[in-house]
Amino acid sequence: MPGSERVPTAPEPVAGHDRSAIGALIAVLLIPAALGSSGTIFNDGDVSWHIATGQWIIDHRAIPTTDPFSFTWAGKPWVPIEWLAEVLYGGAYRLAAYGGVAALVTAALMALHAVVYFNASRYLKLALVPIVAMDFALVPMALARPHLLAWPLVALWTALMMRARDRDRAPPLAAALLMIVWANLHGSFVIGLAIAALFGLEALVTSKDRGRVVSEWGLFGLACAAAVLVNANGLAGVLHPFRIANLAMLPLIEEWKPSSPSVTPFFFAVLALVAALIAWKRPRLHPVRWLLLGGLLVLALLQVRHQAVLAIVAALVLPAGFAAGEMRRHTHHKLMPVVDAGSALLLLVRSVMPLSPPDNEANPWKLIAAVPPALRSQPVLNGYSMGGPLILKGIRPYIDGRGDMYGDALVVGYARISHGDAKAFAEAVQRWNIRWAMVPGGDNGLTRLLASAPGWRLAYRDRVGAIYVRD
Repeated sequence: MPGSERVPTAPEPVAGHDRSAIGALIAVLLIPAALGSSGTIFNDGDVSWHIATGQWIIDHRAIPTTDPFSFTWAGKPWVPIEWLAEVLYGGAYRLAAYGGVAALVTAALMALHAVVYFNASRYLKLALVPIVAMDFALVPMALARPHLLAWPLVALWTALMMRARDRDRAPPLAAALLMIVWANLHGSFVIGLAIAALFGLEALVTSKDRGRVVSEWGLFGLACAAAVLVNANGLAGVLHPFRIANLAMLPLIEEWKPSSPSVTPFFFAVLALVAALIAWKRPRLHPVRWLLLGGLLVLALLQVRHQAVLAIVAALVLPAGFAAGEMRRHTHHKLMPVVDAGSALLLLVRSVMPLSPPDNEANPWKLIAAVPPALRSQPVLNGYSMGGPLILKGIRPYIDGRGDMYGDALVVGYARISHGDAKAFAEAVQRWNIRWAMVPGGDNGLTRLLASAPGWRLAYRDRVGAIYVRD
């Protein structure tokens, strides 16, 4: 019909393509490579026991059902719901030591950044802005632990839900298979189910054909529920995240504590800037998406560990609101060969380049090397973050980062000891026949207790910690 022809859209200037390519290389390659090569990704004692668990699974070709590492919980039940991530870390460590672990972390960060950047570039010219904002919030939690390997799944899952809504249909049933991976990788799969449910709610309140929505999204929900049951721990693996949430010891663990500007100032700085930007620009989002962001904000304020999920989901959801629904043409398909080749090259280089963690409380390797051979098989009272490194070196700890396994009684009792409770210390020494102690340096309750306890002497000290021996 005359006048119905579409006017051809003028192609973007070459400079625009150049900026897009440069932005993609910075966001998807350079930033993840820098973050993944930082020694700070090892600044958590849990890194070591996750690696050790992965190696145990590889060696035994089985997933442990009881604790094989400590002496206080030896042979008692353990539900290792993050076994898949641990196998990946354990395999990477066995192939290329810490360089291999760093390469795995870098690969996960590249995948995360690719999803967030290419989604943002559909709506924003400055697609690097959501990346930078997200990374400021993520950096303190960028550790070589299972939660980091789940970050790309959080992003991909949210992007799939958004794409389904753009097309006014439920996600393909095949997408539910991601839940199988997620449920065996990290306990945050529960939040993934909630995200899918909220996007299904958005479809229900928006669509005129609610029968179709209930049918399609209901079937997808059932597929997701069935998928999470396909895990190595069965129903116990599905329920484990809920069991953890009810433990009394949670306030004793840093990542389970309420968020505080003094602990994660960058998160609160980004939160304030984004809130100001929202008040200024007034992005247009469906009320259910505001409900999603509000719910994740509440979780993030209640517990530090949820800050990452909020940052990732917000980096995906908000760009569409700021763009007021307008989408930009993009040339991702032209960039992907370059991104893929660059990723492969950077990951290869990262895996073969030596990398050593900083010598600190989470990596007390010099301190462990100073332990006399005769003591290594004897019961030890150790600093909480030192338990993982002891496991990796084949020494059974009193306690480590698996607080959910040890339970309230042992963890709360240990907290009293670490704060200098002489009675709790004496009871533990007698019950477990503690022969030596490896504790963090500095002025703390446990160090003062050991320094003054009769029958205990200082055997070795460095800037990271000290070893005490019971005569």
